Amino acid sequence: MDWRWILGVLIFLIALLCWTRVGVLVTLGEPLRVEVKAGCLRFQVVSGKKRRPRKKPPKKEEEASSGEDGAEGKKKRLSFSLEEIRDAVRTLAPPLKRALGRTRRGIRVTPLRLSLVLGGQKDPASAAKLYGELNAAVWAGMPVLEQLLDIPDPRIHTEVDFNAEKTRTEGTLGITIRIGTALAVGIEIAVPALRWLLRCMKKHRKKKPAPESSGAAAA
Repeated sequence: MDWRWILGVLIFLIALLCWTRVGVLVTLGEPLRVEVKAGCLRFQVVSGKKRRPRKKPPKKEEEASSGEDGAEGKKKRLSFSLEEIRDAVRTLAPPLKRALGRTRRGIRVTPLRLSLVLGGQKDPASAAKLYGELNAAVWAGMPVLEQLLDIPDPRIHTEVDFNAEKTRTEGTLGITIRIGTALAVGIEIAVPALRWLLRCMKKHRKKKPAPESSGAAAA
Protein backbone atom coordinates (compact mmCIF):
# COMPACT_ATOMS: atom_id res chain seq x y z
CA MET A 1 0.00 0.00 0.00
CA ASP A 2 1.23 3.47 -0.92
CA TRP A 3 2.38 5.63 1.98
CA ARG A 4 -0.07 8.35 0.89
CA TRP A 5 -2.99 5.99 1.47
CA ILE A 6 -1.66 5.15 4.93
CA LEU A 7 -1.22 8.84 5.75
CA GLY A 8 -4.73 9.59 4.49
CA VAL A 9 -6.24 6.83 6.64
CA LEU A 10 -4.34 8.07 9.70
CA ILE A 11 -5.53 11.65 9.13
CA PHE A 12 -9.09 10.42 8.72
CA LEU A 13 -8.94 8.38 11.93
CA ILE A 14 -7.42 11.31 13.88
CA ALA A 15 -10.11 13.66 12.57
CA LEU A 16 -12.82 11.15 13.43
CA LEU A 17 -11.39 10.78 16.94
CA CYS A 18 -11.25 14.56 17.43
CA TRP A 19 -14.89 14.91 16.36
CA THR A 20 -16.05 12.12 18.67
CA ARG A 21 -18.04 13.42 21.62
CA VAL A 22 -17.43 12.22 25.15
CA GLY A 23 -19.33 13.32 28.20
CA VAL A 24 -20.62 12.66 31.65
CA LEU A 25 -24.08 12.79 33.20
CA VAL A 26 -24.14 13.38 36.96
CA THR A 27 -27.26 13.01 39.08
CA LEU A 28 -26.67 14.70 42.42
CA GLY A 29 -28.41 13.84 45.66
CA GLU A 30 -28.98 10.59 47.47
CA PRO A 31 -27.86 8.38 45.87
CA LEU A 32 -25.23 9.86 43.55
CA ARG A 33 -25.17 8.50 39.98
CA VAL A 34 -22.49 9.09 37.35
CA GLU A 35 -22.85 7.95 33.73
CA VAL A 36 -20.06 8.28 31.14
CA LYS A 37 -20.68 8.60 27.41
CA ALA A 38 -18.23 7.97 24.59
CA GLY A 39 -19.80 8.22 21.14
CA CYS A 40 -22.63 5.71 21.08
CA LEU A 41 -21.38 3.89 24.19
CA ARG A 42 -22.74 4.54 27.67
CA PHE A 43 -21.82 2.98 30.99
CA GLN A 44 -22.28 3.83 34.64
CA VAL A 45 -19.29 4.64 36.80
CA VAL A 46 -21.27 5.21 40.01
CA SER A 47 -24.57 3.34 40.15
CA GLY A 48 -25.82 4.87 43.38
CA LYS A 49 -26.34 1.54 45.09
CA LYS A 50 -25.11 1.41 48.64
CA ARG A 51 -22.57 -1.30 49.27
CA ARG A 52 -22.57 -3.31 52.41
CA PRO A 53 -19.68 -2.39 54.67
CA ARG A 54 -17.05 -5.06 54.92
CA LYS A 55 -16.28 -6.41 58.33
CA LYS A 56 -12.77 -5.49 59.32
CA PRO A 57 -10.72 -7.99 61.32
CA PRO A 58 -10.01 -6.90 64.91
CA LYS A 59 -6.70 -5.13 65.27
CA LYS A 60 -4.06 -6.39 67.65
CA GLU A 61 -3.09 -4.32 70.65
CA GLU A 62 0.41 -3.80 69.28
CA GLU A 63 -0.93 -2.46 65.98
CA ALA A 64 -3.29 -0.14 67.82
CA SER A 65 -0.51 1.26 70.01
CA SER A 66 1.87 1.77 67.11
CA GLY A 67 -0.84 3.21 64.87
CA GLU A 68 -0.65 6.64 66.45
CA ASP A 69 3.12 6.84 66.03
CA GLY A 70 2.96 5.57 62.47
CA ALA A 71 0.23 8.00 61.47
CA GLU A 72 2.63 10.91 61.86
CA GLY A 73 4.90 9.47 59.20
CA LYS A 74 2.16 9.22 56.59
CA LYS A 75 2.04 11.91 54.00
CA LYS A 76 -0.82 14.35 54.33
CA ARG A 77 -3.01 14.97 51.32
CA LEU A 78 -2.77 18.38 49.72
CA SER A 79 -5.97 20.30 50.51
CA PHE A 80 -6.87 23.72 49.16
CA SER A 81 -8.45 26.53 51.12
CA LEU A 82 -11.30 28.71 49.88
CA GLU A 83 -8.89 31.57 49.17
CA GLU A 84 -6.66 29.27 47.10
CA ILE A 85 -9.69 28.12 45.10
CA ARG A 86 -10.56 31.76 44.44
CA ASP A 87 -6.98 32.35 43.34
CA ALA A 88 -7.29 29.39 40.96
CA VAL A 89 -10.43 30.92 39.43
CA ARG A 90 -8.69 34.27 38.94
CA THR A 91 -5.64 32.56 37.43
CA LEU A 92 -7.38 30.09 35.12
CA ALA A 93 -10.38 32.19 34.05
CA PRO A 94 -8.58 34.30 31.37
CA PRO A 95 -6.83 31.42 29.52
CA LEU A 96 -9.93 29.25 29.84
CA LYS A 97 -12.06 32.03 28.37
CA ARG A 98 -9.65 32.42 25.45
CA ALA A 99 -9.62 28.67 24.82
CA LEU A 100 -13.41 28.37 24.92
CA GLY A 101 -13.73 31.35 22.61
CA ARG A 102 -11.59 29.60 20.02
CA THR A 103 -13.54 26.34 20.20
CA ARG A 104 -16.77 28.09 19.15
CA ARG A 105 -19.08 26.54 21.73
CA GLY A 106 -17.76 23.04 21.22
CA ILE A 107 -18.85 22.11 24.75
CA ARG A 108 -22.53 21.35 25.32
CA VAL A 109 -24.07 21.50 28.81
CA THR A 110 -27.48 19.88 28.96
CA PRO A 111 -29.32 19.23 31.16
CA LEU A 112 -28.36 21.82 33.77
CA ARG A 113 -30.68 21.51 36.76
CA LEU A 114 -28.99 22.42 40.03
CA SER A 115 -30.48 23.18 43.44
CA LEU A 116 -28.16 24.19 46.29
CA VAL A 117 -29.54 24.73 49.80
CA LEU A 118 -26.89 26.01 52.20
CA GLY A 119 -27.09 24.87 55.80
CA GLY A 120 -26.72 27.86 58.07
CA GLN A 121 -27.50 26.49 61.51
CA LYS A 122 -23.89 26.45 62.78
CA ASP A 123 -22.72 29.74 61.28
CA PRO A 124 -25.57 31.88 59.86
CA ALA A 125 -23.31 34.82 59.00
CA SER A 126 -20.89 32.70 56.93
CA ALA A 127 -23.78 30.94 55.20
CA ALA A 128 -25.39 34.26 54.28
CA LYS A 129 -22.07 35.59 52.97
CA LEU A 130 -21.49 32.44 50.90
CA TYR A 131 -25.05 32.69 49.57
CA GLY A 132 -24.37 36.24 48.36
CA GLU A 133 -21.10 35.22 46.72
CA LEU A 134 -22.75 32.27 44.96
CA ASN A 135 -25.57 34.40 43.60
CA ALA A 136 -23.13 37.05 42.41
CA ALA A 137 -21.06 34.36 40.68
CA VAL A 138 -24.14 32.86 39.02
CA TRP A 139 -25.53 36.18 37.80
CA ALA A 140 -22.14 37.38 36.57
CA GLY A 141 -20.82 34.07 35.24
CA MET A 142 -23.80 32.49 33.50
CA PRO A 143 -24.11 35.12 30.71
CA VAL A 144 -20.42 34.66 29.93
CA LEU A 145 -20.72 30.86 29.98
CA GLU A 146 -23.75 30.96 27.70
CA GLN A 147 -21.65 32.89 25.16
CA LEU A 148 -18.77 30.41 25.34
CA LEU A 149 -20.69 27.15 25.83
CA ASP A 150 -23.83 25.61 24.39
CA ILE A 151 -26.27 25.73 27.33
CA PRO A 152 -29.84 25.46 25.99
CA ASP A 153 -31.89 25.75 29.19
CA PRO A 154 -29.95 26.38 32.44
CA ARG A 155 -31.80 26.27 35.75
CA ILE A 156 -29.89 27.04 38.95
CA HIS A 157 -31.54 27.57 42.33
CA THR A 158 -29.76 28.65 45.55
CA GLU A 159 -31.10 29.40 49.01
CA VAL A 160 -30.15 29.32 52.69
CA ASP A 161 -31.84 27.16 55.30
CA PHE A 162 -30.89 28.52 58.72
CA ASN A 163 -32.58 25.55 60.41
CA ALA A 164 -30.49 22.97 58.54
CA GLU A 165 -27.06 21.86 59.66
CA LYS A 166 -25.81 20.35 56.39
CA THR A 167 -25.82 21.67 52.83
CA ARG A 168 -28.07 19.84 50.36
CA THR A 169 -27.31 19.58 46.67
CA GLU A 170 -29.68 18.10 44.11
CA GLY A 171 -30.06 18.15 40.37
CA THR A 172 -28.72 16.80 37.11
CA LEU A 173 -25.68 17.98 35.16
CA GLY A 174 -24.71 16.72 31.73
CA ILE A 175 -21.59 17.80 29.84
CA THR A 176 -20.44 16.61 26.41
CA ILE A 177 -17.30 17.74 24.60
CA ARG A 178 -15.44 16.77 21.47
CA ILE A 179 -12.08 15.14 22.09
CA GLY A 180 -10.38 17.71 19.87
CA THR A 181 -11.97 20.54 21.85
CA ALA A 182 -10.85 18.96 25.13
CA LEU A 183 -7.26 18.71 23.85
CA ALA A 184 -7.28 22.34 22.71
CA VAL A 185 -8.64 23.61 26.04
CA GLY A 186 -6.25 21.41 28.02
CA ILE A 187 -3.21 22.67 26.11
CA GLU A 188 -4.30 26.29 26.64
CA ILE A 189 -4.70 26.07 30.42
CA ALA A 190 -1.97 23.49 31.19
CA VAL A 191 0.83 26.00 31.87
CA PRO A 192 -1.23 28.43 34.05
CA ALA A 193 -2.67 25.51 36.02
CA LEU A 194 0.79 24.07 36.64
CA ARG A 195 2.09 27.46 37.80
CA TRP A 196 -0.86 27.83 40.22
CA LEU A 197 -0.34 24.32 41.59
CA LEU A 198 3.37 24.90 42.17
CA ARG A 199 2.61 28.21 43.90
CA CYS A 200 0.12 26.52 46.24
CA MET A 201 2.52 23.68 47.03
CA LYS A 202 5.23 26.23 47.85
CA LYS A 203 2.87 28.00 50.29
CA HIS A 204 1.96 24.68 51.96
CA ARG A 205 5.64 23.86 52.48
CA LYS A 206 6.19 27.21 54.21
CA LYS A 207 3.23 26.59 56.53
CA LYS A 208 4.68 23.31 57.88
CA PRO A 209 5.64 23.69 61.55
CA ALA A 210 9.31 23.37 62.43
CA PRO A 211 10.23 20.13 64.25
CA GLU A 212 10.66 20.46 67.98
CA SER A 213 14.21 20.19 69.32
CA SER A 214 15.22 17.34 71.56
CA GLY A 215 16.05 19.78 74.37
CA ALA A 216 12.54 21.23 74.36
CA ALA A 217 11.06 17.75 74.43
CA ALA A 218 13.21 16.81 77.42
CA ALA A 219 12.11 19.93 79.31
